[in-house]
Amino acid sequence: MAAKFEVTAEPRTAKGTGASRRLRRTGKVPGIVYGAGKDAVPVAFDHNAMLRNLDQEAFHTSILTLKLDGGQDQAILRDYQMHPVKPQILHIDLQRISATEKIHMSVPLHFLGQDVAPGVKQEGGLINHLMTEVDITCLPHQLPEFLEVDMSNVHLNESVHLSNIKLPEGVAITQLAHGGDDLAVATITIVKEEEVVAPVAEAAVPVAGEAAAPGAAPGAAPAPGATPAAAAADAKKPAADAKKPEAKKPEGKKEGK
Repeated sequence: MAAKFEVTAEPRTAKGTGASRRLRRTGKVPGIVYGAGKDAVPVAFDHNAMLRNLDQEAFHTSILTLKLDGGQDQAILRDYQMHPVKPQILHIDLQRISATEKIHMSVPLHFLGQDVAPGVKQEGGLINHLMTEVDITCLPHQLPEFLEVDMSNVHLNESVHLSNIKLPEGVAITQLAHGGDDLAVATITIVKEEEVVAPVAEAAVPVAGEAAAPGAAPGAAPAPGATPAAAAADAKKPAADAKKPEAKKPEGKKEGK
């Protein structure tokens, strides 16, 4: 059973952004209370008291005793908004509940036995939390503060699923109750190191219009420093070792006898 908290609120009549800003300057935080077949009531809470409550995990999953305008109701925290930079609450929503009607709430998961799990201690794996909270359905008096996930017998490459979580009496996991998939909550796996592949050196290819150096293999790059024009001119020259044809001597006249 979750812890018990008492919250005091006072009605507020001024509405709008300007009124809420003025209210916050006085140390209050605007909010609203609704549900249980009653009209929604704009209220104001003491800011510092609510900030201390929000710092406690149990406050988010508890049945709150709401004192308002001389009366008393049971309620749960439905939503709240925080300033993006400062530790300041901007707005709070509370929902009244009935003791005879089931509610659904998101409750945190507490993982036990992680340091003694065979997959970690003996097989060198690491635990990966796939969920940190789960939505449940139950009567208000059955609402747990959290649910425990036992990891003490989990081996490498094994997972703990929603169906493996032990539930208190009267508590159901909403996902399973509605016929949803039995999702994994946590798993133990090995972290694989990425292999670094050395880049393969590519053969130099001559630019279109450039000729390869004389005697070079087809597709070879021109000699360093050679310009395209020079490379083309060299390509037109005959090979150095080519033999020139010998000139024929003219035949002399035969002398008369």
